[in-house]
Amino acid sequence: MAVDIMNIVLADDDSDDRLLFEEAIEEIDVKTNLSLFKDGKELIDYLVLPEAVLPEIVFLDLNMPVKNGMQCLKEIRNNDTLKDLCVAIYSTSSSEQDIEETFVNGANIYINKPNSFSALKKVIEKIVKINWQYHTSALNRDNFLLRL
Repeated sequence: MAVDIMNIVLADDDSDDRLLFEEAIEEIDVKTNLSLFKDGKELIDYLVLPEAVLPEIVFLDLNMPVKNGMQCLKEIRNNDTLKDLCVAIYSTSSSEQDIEETFVNGANIYINKPNSFSALKKVIEKIVKINWQYHTSALNRDNFLLRL
């Protein structure tokens, strides 16, 4: 059964990045409901609310104040209600250490923030159209880092 509207959340402290992400989401041909958070603490505070609508995909920036993406990822994976969420790390960092650490801590995919709007749209569209059940069952380092 297909989801009519896909719930997506983005936690990113950069307001320009949040705006671009929102514009890109609006332009792809998948119906989405996007929630934006300016840091990891806001995101986790929302996700643990009893009335929270859990997203199909969480896009997490790594470098955020208050609570960074790595801390959020660990909290999500250690929470029984949240542990099965699909988490896409969405970061400017291309450090092998960051990529390795997020993989080991259970992120589903790692995306380097694209440097153009059209590339961003392509990335988001590709992510929301992934068959996550298949993708997560075949998770390995080769399909972890999304390269365009």
